[in-house]
Amino acid sequence: MAQIIDVDGDAAGAAAEGPSGGGAGGADERVAARSPLRQALGRPELGALIGAIALFVFFSLTADAFLRTSSFATVLYSSSTFGIMAVAVALLMIGGEFDLSAGVMVTSASLVAALVSYQLTLNLWVGVAISLVVTLGIGFLNGLLYVKTGLPSFIITLGTFFMLRGLNLGVTKATTGDVATNSVADMDGFEQAKTVFAAQPEIFGVNIYITVFWWLAFIVVATWLLLRTRVGNWIFAVGGAASSARAVGVPVTRTKIGLFMGVAFAAWFSGMHLLFAFPSVQSGEGVGNEFGYIICAVIGGCLLTGGYGSAIGAAIGAFIYGMANKGIVYAGWNPDWFYFFLGVLLLIATIVNLVVRRRAETAT
Repeated sequence: MAQIIDVDGDAAGAAAEGPSGGGAGGADERVAARSPLRQALGRPELGALIGAIALFVFFSLTADAFLRTSSFATVLYSSSTFGIMAVAVALLMIGGEFDLSAGVMVTSASLVAALVSYQLTLNLWVGVAISLVVTLGIGFLNGLLYVKTGLPSFIITLGTFFMLRGLNLGVTKATTGDVATNSVADMDGFEQAKTVFAAQPEIFGVNIYITVFWWLAFIVVATWLLLRTRVGNWIFAVGGAASSARAVGVPVTRTKIGLFMGVAFAAWFSGMHLLFAFPSVQSGEGVGNEFGYIICAVIGGCLLTGGYGSAIGAAIGAFIYGMANKGIVYAGWNPDWFYFFLGVLLLIATIVNLVVRRRAETAT
């Protein structure tokens, strides 16, 4: 059902009157209360949830090691590293845009922190702060170029992708003489930063990376932002029809730039985990991960055309990604087939989401 967005970004429905202007003609079916079943069918993450349950049951039956606590902790870790980025990418996709530089931006963030701290012999927290400023600047530049040029975000961020990929390799080799940074494990601030970004607390006898808990926090914040704030209404509005949203007072430019910066913030956070989990960072990492983030969001119900999706759906999509990634290994299959399997999952999830959405639109 379409929503009308007012100048404050709030959703409002309008009931139509009968021919005589009174209420005797009965309620307008457009504002009739929807049944719980129809509401459930209308949720963007429903298809992903069905797929996640099916995949969980499948690997539980075919891979004996899958349900071991240590193995499942590894699945959650794999899901969280993609899930943090997938949540931010989902918000951007709901806003109608893509960021193909997201994967290498994660590596750029970790390289900036490592190279600046090591070469200038600074406390690592200084490098972390500088990395945050630089990464947010990249996101701002992506958004600014998009709104100022009117070029597709696909083209803008593809250019950024190639520039960052070249800078990551060129600057690292020029600075260290190698394709990787020097280890920062013995530098001031490392242990404290590792506690924040890469700790492995023991829970019920199993070490679980702290990224799992940060991932849950990202999901909660993003869901609250989408469903409980004016900004969330703006995101759906600019993704559904940017020109119409602008006509009723939605700050399209600020919203779009903010979404690109949101992806940049998630990339910085993921980059810090990469740095403090593996103290020496390879400059070529991250290439291709941007497609994984988009796949997680699409599996989770986000439309490529924008205006539809959820952070919870993207998180479920990341969980599916993690289960497929590790489940294939636990089942003893050749991991070379992972991307084929992922492609099948993407097609199935997209078709299921399409069918569910159509049934929700036609249900009475």
